[in-house]
Amino acid sequence: MTTTVSPSRGLRVVHVPARTPYARKLHGPDFHILNGTEISSGAVVPTAVTATWLLAHAPLTWLDVLHLHHIDIEETAVLERLLDACAESGVRVVFTAHDTQSMHGDESAFTERLRLLLSADVDWVFLTESSRREMASLLGTTSPATVIPHGYVVPPEALRGREREQAVTSARFLMFGASRPSRDQLSPVVNWSLGVTDPGSTLRLLLRAFSPADFIPGSPVPLLLETARHDPRIRLSMRPYPTDDEVTDAGLASDVLLLPYLWGSHSGQLELAFDLNLLPVCSRTGHLPEQYRQHGQLVAEPEWVDWTTGHPNLFGERFLAAVENARSRTGSDARRLDRTFLEHRDQEHKAILAAYAGVYGGAR
Repeated sequence: MTTTVSPSRGLRVVHVPARTPYARKLHGPDFHILNGTEISSGAVVPTAVTATWLLAHAPLTWLDVLHLHHIDIEETAVLERLLDACAESGVRVVFTAHDTQSMHGDESAFTERLRLLLSADVDWVFLTESSRREMASLLGTTSPATVIPHGYVVPPEALRGREREQAVTSARFLMFGASRPSRDQLSPVVNWSLGVTDPGSTLRLLLRAFSPADFIPGSPVPLLLETARHDPRIRLSMRPYPTDDEVTDAGLASDVLLLPYLWGSHSGQLELAFDLNLLPVCSRTGHLPEQYRQHGQLVAEPEWVDWTTGHPNLFGERFLAAVENARSRTGSDARRLDRTFLEHRDQEHKAILAAYAGVYGGAR
């Protein structure tokens, strides 16, 4: 839905992109999001706006802050022109380094984009202190940076009056998300299907729509679909882009969330598991352990898959062992929503908004 935003609502921010709950929650009395709204020219800023679209609507005098997130999708030359256009219009550029390595595996192009941001007048934000240190080591130096945690995925108020669906006698597993090189989908499903013999246990796969790139020669997708069709305990559903409500409903009807990352830096899905009091089975990679430690004793420790400490061929063995441990930890009773943790999320979010107000509007 298109809306028109009053210019009196503080700083005007465009997120590239703004499809994730992480970006869409960053609004308050001091700043508001322009994605999905009509600007003075009559154009509507796309939710998944690109650098090319922004350049086509220069000069960028209609926004105050450009907030960059995942830069893998932008060509370096186009990104450079966008940074120049922001400088010409006095637009502040903020970059949240969700990733310290490419999700798609092209490290040289990813590092080139990072160095481009480093050479520009960009304010950096990191989700963890350890990712800030890693980036400094990778680039040799970084611009002045602020560490601001990820925060909630499901707004606490959206869970008031709701509760997790009560468990049956068997564990219910969930795996969702887009197909990408950094996330293994095939071997966890095959291992679960063959390794979990409980006839009452279920695995729900909530997938994002496939693209031609998902069916290149050697793609695991056909075998993934074949496995799902042959095990009636696997419930497969696909959405163009799952909505917040669809993901939340799936989580509330599950006990264990599978996060089989091959590599990665941070995880919004891990934060979702904390929101919904799901037990994560999660690869110990990147800075995910620090995401867990940020919450102290307020959340249960994930069932870590320590496959990165050994040969990659050990991934399946260690993943299935973690699944078995998770089954024993969940038992037969559903973990209820933790209202104390949701209150913590409320206070954490206020601190996150205050921190971003400082980044967006602070002195250069």
